Amino acid sequence: MFKKFQPSTDIAGQTPVKSSVQRGIRSAILSSWKVEAETLEEIWPKKESIVHVKCRDHLSIYALHSEPLFFQHIDGPYCPTLRLLHKCEYPFILPHVRIDRGAIRFLLGGAHMMCPGLTSAGGWLPPAEAALPAGTPVAFDAEGKEFAVGIGVTKLGTEEMKRVNKGVAVESVTYVGDDLWAIQKL
Repeated sequence: MFKKFQPSTDIAGQTPVKSSVQRGIRSAILSSWKVEAETLEEIWPKKESIVHVKCRDHLSIYALHSEPLFFQHIDGPYCPTLRLLHKCEYPFILPHVRIDRGAIRFLLGGAHMMCPGLTSAGGWLPPAEAALPAGTPVAFDAEGKEFAVGIGVTKLGTEEMKRVNKGVAVESVTYVGDDLWAIQKL
């Protein structure tokens, strides 16, 4: 999604978000992310207004003080930026899956993650009691790496990934080294 993103040409406009819309975004984030209201208050204080950055391909980036916090594609789920996940206090915002060493180079090239990369010996998926449904935003951890290397949206539920073990499991949205990662301020 952000493989060839250039702010100079891909940003259509920036507008402040109305307070009623901000309340709706807050409630959607609290219901979909594994985050408490106090933690969200640290990330995005209620008194602070965010800016909606409209981009090509129906992509919306929400920024606080020109720093991108999260984004949304069309009416999909809100996803935090990778930089937000890398901040020491917030790596737990999204559920995590782990890819094996062989899949790292493909992810860093922008590819979607296939089931075998998640179900092999180096990969990890949540157990059955914590299974994730399709359409859930997840953070990619890589085998042997400390921080998340990407964010994606599950195409299959985690139990179905284990059972089928074939095809695209998680659609990559952003990863370390893409053009969203390179942007520190909008």
